[in-house]
Amino acid sequence: MCDIRLFRSAKMDYETAVMIWRNPYNDEMILNNAAYHLQQAVEKILKGALECVGVTVPNTHKIPKLIKMISDNGANLILTDWVDDHSEMLSEWEAQSRYDMDFLVEKRKLGAALEEIGKFLHVNGIQEELREELSDAEVRERLLKCLPENKRECSNLELNCYYIMFRKKICSGG
Repeated sequence: MCDIRLFRSAKMDYETAVMIWRNPYNDEMILNNAAYHLQQAVEKILKGALECVGVTVPNTHKIPKLIKMISDNGANLILTDWVDDHSEMLSEWEAQSRYDMDFLVEKRKLGAALEEIGKFLHVNGIQEELREELSDAEVRERLLKCLPENKRECSNLELNCYYIMFRKKICSGG
């Protein structure tokens, strides 16, 4: 079953990367931590979307493998071209940024990644603002009917994440 905590954790990883980026440090290696958190944000979103369609997610950090699984299993996720095109780089950031003491993420690549992964989160509604689809009261009501009674009082972020889980059902009118 889909656990929206993965989406919430992905958003926190992204926000951590943004905080690191915005704070000047004397040591360039700190940017490796931002790269790691960006990779984690993407990985968790992909894994969360796979769980939402009932796929048992393997223990992997390989973004290309997860993207293929998203495609093969029809997960309710909008994959941006940038994430798809840079999946190998993101996968490398997972280990290199933590274990390769000679690795330094390129500042320009990190800046582009921050912007593009922010777009990836936004297009998938992993944000505090209610996603555009849920501004339609009828769509929001259909989503709420999919949720157990005790989950209906929730934040906009949680509603946005539940929409990933139930989008196909909501859009089919089921």
